[in-house]
Amino acid sequence: MSSHDAVPAAATEAQAATEAVADRRRWIALAIVMTAAFMDLVDATIVNIAIPSIERDLGASFGAIQWITAGYALAFAAGLITGGRLGDIYGRKRLFLLGTAGFTLASALCGFAASPEMLVASRLLQGAAAAMMVPQVLSIIHVTFPAHERGKVFGMFGAIIGLGAVSGPLLGALLTQWNIAGLEWRPIFLINLPVGIAGLLLGRKFITESKAPKALRLDIVGVLLVTLALLMLIYPLTRGRELDWPLWGHLCMAGSLVVFAALVAYEKYKTKKDGSPLLELSLFKVKSFAAGIAVQLTFGVVMGIFFLVWTLYMQVGLGWSPLKAGLTGVPFSIAVSTAAGLSVQKLVPRFGRKVLQAGALTMAAGVLLYMVVAGRYGTAIDSWQMIPPLVVMGLGMGLIVAPLTDAVLSDVPREHAGSASGLINTTGQMGNALGLGLVSVVFFGAIDEERLAKAPAEVGAAFTDAFQNALGWAVVVLAGIFLVMFALPAKPKQHVEGAEDAGGDDSAIVEKEPVLTH
Repeated sequence: MSSHDAVPAAATEAQAATEAVADRRRWIALAIVMTAAFMDLVDATIVNIAIPSIERDLGASFGAIQWITAGYALAFAAGLITGGRLGDIYGRKRLFLLGTAGFTLASALCGFAASPEMLVASRLLQGAAAAMMVPQVLSIIHVTFPAHERGKVFGMFGAIIGLGAVSGPLLGALLTQWNIAGLEWRPIFLINLPVGIAGLLLGRKFITESKAPKALRLDIVGVLLVTLALLMLIYPLTRGRELDWPLWGHLCMAGSLVVFAALVAYEKYKTKKDGSPLLELSLFKVKSFAAGIAVQLTFGVVMGIFFLVWTLYMQVGLGWSPLKAGLTGVPFSIAVSTAAGLSVQKLVPRFGRKVLQAGALTMAAGVLLYMVVAGRYGTAIDSWQMIPPLVVMGLGMGLIVAPLTDAVLSDVPREHAGSASGLINTTGQMGNALGLGLVSVVFFGAIDEERLAKAPAEVGAAFTDAFQNALGWAVVVLAGIFLVMFALPAKPKQHVEGAEDAGGDDSAIVEKEPVLTH
């Protein structure tokens, strides 16, 4: 071979080596952001199973217990859109690392909390940090992988989401049951420390920085108004029963409607001023999107109510161990994952909206069956007797959660796909926080505390009755969801991958990519 031939060959080999290194770097980056997403998903579900242990150890009131769960969802919801915008403006890698550091620090504060108040404050911080970390995950994947590879990548991501949903309660049960070093519930938070530190060190090295070419501006006033309105609504709901429903609580809840109205007025002004509102109000003129947001909100309410009261019913009412309660939920999680896969791949392309409506009716049927089973067996009920209603509920939930985002975004203009996706995530978290707040009304409101004070042995019966009452409300909401779903498109349209939002944001996540929900 001549020297002239050797030069191109060497250049080709050098280029191939460079591409191999780059390829390895992006797959490591993918593993890092997926691990962070998994950590967030697990943390959102792991807490419920440890609630009774936290209650006993810290002497937390039921109101504090609600805020330990609702506080995370509220802070996450309030900061989600802004977190995404900050990443577009200042760099997704920078915000991901900042969010991961904050999440890790907040997890340490949760794990070492000495009082219910400290735990609630730490959970609020944890939710706010997650709101900075999580939006960057999909954006980093979006800019790191070319379009032809994203199908495979997002398939892997969907599997991680499913694994997080299944493993959260079970991992929480095991860590609480094992009582490592006598720490009881605390390892459910402390387990995040080594994962978070590893994510920070590896993320700095392997994640490539990226920004949006035309990022929208921040809407701090919008964030403050949303947060204030939600606090004014949810705080009186969680504390009202303990304080015998004072007048200020009713005034506060009524005032939240005024703040929501002020938010709408300000967002209209912000749109005219610089075109970068927190909420893209024009989206609500699209009938299918408005209906889908209503479904997302109310479905979040159902989930917020169910998972907390279910845990309290099993562990406090029936006296089950965390491990038994966690294992009881495994058939439910498997049913959700199975139905979710079937709905997206096989059913929705053929039957469209009817699949989601069948999901709402199936889930309602499962809840009704659970009410019957709980009433029939009372405190003598066992895990295997709960499996049939849980599987029916799980199948119904799976038929809804997977295709819902696609249906909601179906008629949304291409340029607003990113804004719409952010609103869907935010609305789901708001619904979850509201549902957790309503637990005071639909569950604790059905418990006669004077009766329990006279006869402590009747705790099981009282909690069973309250559980059935909460399930009754869930059926009513699911029936409403079924009716609202008639406004969704009969068959979701296919969208073009890589849609950009109103501000030209190249990280817009369209419906074929997973939406992070808890």
